[in-house]
Amino acid sequence: MKSETKNLIVAVVLSFLAVWGVNRLMPAEKKEAVQATPAVNVATNEDVERPKLVLPVADEKNDLTIKSDTLSGTLSAKGGKLNDLTFLKFRQSVKKYSPDVVLLNNSFFVDFSILSNDGDLVLPDENTVWKVQSSTLTPDSPVTLTWENPQGVTFVRTISLDDEYMFTVADAVENSSGRPISISFSGTVRRVNPKVEGSTSVHQGFVGVLDNTLQEKKYDAVKDKDFSFVTKGGWLGLVDKYWGTALAFDQNLPGVEGRFSHATVDQKDVYSAEYRTPVVSVPVGRRAENVVNVFAGPKELKLITAYQNALNINKFELLIDFGWYYFLTKPFLYILSLLYGWVGNMGVAILIFATVLRILMLPIAGKSFESMAKMKKIQPKMQRLQEIYKNDKMRLQQETLALYKKEKVNPASGCLPLLIQIPVFFSLYKVLSVSIEMRQAPFFGWIHDLSMPDPLSVFTLFGLIPWHVPSFLNIGVWPVLMGITMYMQQKMNPAAMPSNGQKQPPVLKWMPVIFTFMMGQFASGLVIYWTWSNVLSIIQQRYVMHKYKVD
Repeated sequence: MKSETKNLIVAVVLSFLAVWGVNRLMPAEKKEAVQATPAVNVATNEDVERPKLVLPVADEKNDLTIKSDTLSGTLSAKGGKLNDLTFLKFRQSVKKYSPDVVLLNNSFFVDFSILSNDGDLVLPDENTVWKVQSSTLTPDSPVTLTWENPQGVTFVRTISLDDEYMFTVADAVENSSGRPISISFSGTVRRVNPKVEGSTSVHQGFVGVLDNTLQEKKYDAVKDKDFSFVTKGGWLGLVDKYWGTALAFDQNLPGVEGRFSHATVDQKDVYSAEYRTPVVSVPVGRRAENVVNVFAGPKELKLITAYQNALNINKFELLIDFGWYYFLTKPFLYILSLLYGWVGNMGVAILIFATVLRILMLPIAGKSFESMAKMKKIQPKMQRLQEIYKNDKMRLQQETLALYKKEKVNPASGCLPLLIQIPVFFSLYKVLSVSIEMRQAPFFGWIHDLSMPDPLSVFTLFGLIPWHVPSFLNIGVWPVLMGITMYMQQKMNPAAMPSNGQKQPPVLKWMPVIFTFMMGQFASGLVIYWTWSNVLSIIQQRYVMHKYKVD
């Protein structure tokens, strides 16, 4: 039977490896959205020809300016695309004079189409230059684009922006052609040759809630095949680790088609998250309208939740990848964000969070430490039994079980608390991976970005020796401190002494060193959390050992 030490280390190793493996395999007041006009004489929902996919190019003479406290960019009057957007509150790095983060550009853009199954109906396309009434889009001044085809059909596109990161695009088609026409509306988030950056523990690629179900697809999966969905309400888009671009269409409209697709244009891979409304028939003298909310911003929980509630967007919070343990990850992220808002330092918020969590876990962790203390107290007796019955494994096992019964020790009593803590470990790892508040957030001293590894390498004497070392040797101060605390915990635990008389695997003794090198490549915020959690565990374990008079 295995000892408590081995159970503890194996559980930690397994949980860590599971996280490592699974993640690689597998606000301000918002403006209310204008409600879309009910469908006019719904026609058959037969397929319509999609416009030819053409990548946008810079066209300054037709650009409209986007300007707010959070965003700057341009909207192209040629084609009506949103293909230039920069965040004013986020920098690309912590370096001085680092440029702002650019989200949308000619390789990552949002376009809108009006489709029809009337073969002779002239529609606006990527070369259409819309007439504009205002050259600047601000939260206080929407812009309106109009275009009339030769048949007497007028197309009107009104775009507004709130104080944060939500656009509202209202398309209207006014039929003065003298005959009924069939119309469908479409919106698409497109990305050219995307690169997945940073941690693969966070989903990057296609995402949406379609037919009330979360759909997530990586770029590689969509490159092999397209995915189509039919939904009533919902949203879809493309996400990075920290940013998201999504289209939220009419939440009450049935029969909307969602599609995740890939195409090759000019020898470039183009990935598209598209929605298309059902075809409607528009009588003479009538108009059809469609409204879509376009989010292009940071995946900040408070912000996303505010939009979900204000605009009634179904499960919009799932734009953030909460992972398998949603019921833990979401509240953990709420608490961490709340603490950050109070103390103004994400590193301090992590320390407070670890302390609060440790207090809440006291009853569970206490049982584990109590079991370890009792095991360590009877360790001399177990060593004596191993010496006496070293050549009789069956008798050794019987005598060991008898000793456990006599001393009222259950060596498995610490396993359940450890199993309970594994989901907590998963959830915290996820929270610290997805939290945009940790991005470029400073702690104290040399930690200027909690989302990046500790920059001070012990193998360069903390930067004093200017030589290049392999990345796996870039072990900072905090990973070393974590390794030391892990070693202290290991020394406090009873030595692994299996009842079958076999020796403890030597690798277990090296786990603090192994974890030091592994955690050296992780975000410093996660390492700080683990180190502080270890310190709290050592304090609690020392108390339990003193209580049971264990050296």
